[in-house]
Amino acid sequence: MKEIQEQIMRLKKEKNAVIMAHYYVDDAVQEIADYVGDSYYLSDMATKVEAETIVLCGVSFMGESAKILNPGKRVLLPDVTADCPMAHMASVEKVRRVREDYGDDVAVVCYVNSTAALKSVSDVCVTSSNALKVVKALPNPVIYFIPDKHLGSYIAKKLPEKKFIFNDGGCPVHTMIRPEDIHEALKAHPAAKVLVHPECPEAVTELADYAGSTSGIIDYATASDADEFIIATELGVMYELKQKNPDKSFYPASALQICEDMKKITLDKVLSVLNRDDAGLDMTEELMEKAHAPLKRMLELSR
Repeated sequence: MKEIQEQIMRLKKEKNAVIMAHYYVDDAVQEIADYVGDSYYLSDMATKVEAETIVLCGVSFMGESAKILNPGKRVLLPDVTADCPMAHMASVEKVRRVREDYGDDVAVVCYVNSTAALKSVSDVCVTSSNALKVVKALPNPVIYFIPDKHLGSYIAKKLPEKKFIFNDGGCPVHTMIRPEDIHEALKAHPAAKVLVHPECPEAVTELADYAGSTSGIIDYATASDADEFIIATELGVMYELKQKNPDKSFYPASALQICEDMKKITLDKVLSVLNRDDAGLDMTEELMEKAHAPLKRMLELSR
């Protein structure tokens, strides 16, 4: 593995590239990345790096976002088949119907975990770390939240002054986590704090000592005086949690908290994509231009 790491570091310098990785990818990939974070952090950093090439270690929508925000840069995906099922769980046709029904009253709020096509017909994008702040700042009284109904419902409870329309979509990994899993984990570790991602169903987030984004979960655990935590999100986050908190204990709520698409990203594939001289992610100018506006508005409202 050390030899592969050294080759990656050499190629990265030769090709003026940076490696960005999501918290959910394999530990070994997070270890060699220049930037590791959640969807918001990666989107924000993509606008700031000076390197000519971005190697985006995550699923396809993350690569699309990096390309949309940096149309002049080459964006490489170590595995182009790594996708997010939830990213496809809404339709452009439904967005248009909702706009016809509600006119200027509605804002289409698109979770960043979505295709570029969905972003292109939305008013603003959000991540789990900034959704509350962004939606609260919108003047529209009606919010059509796509594609994740669980995160949408979580935000809606905090903003009762707005009317929410939900889309029937959700992350397969987070929706498999059940209240029973939390209860069983607490039986084994009764002193543990429960940290939950809001992509989980409401019945799970209601049991949380803290509910928030992946980076929020890491920050909470790091700042907490507690020594034990039950983690209800994808297990890749354990790497950063343990790096920052070597003396604390972390337990998964369920053994099923693994995103197979995120785990497609390996060191071998990072090396392979750096070795190739292909043009990287290709998107039409029209699609990038339309999808850029809601991403840009998200960054503006978040800062």
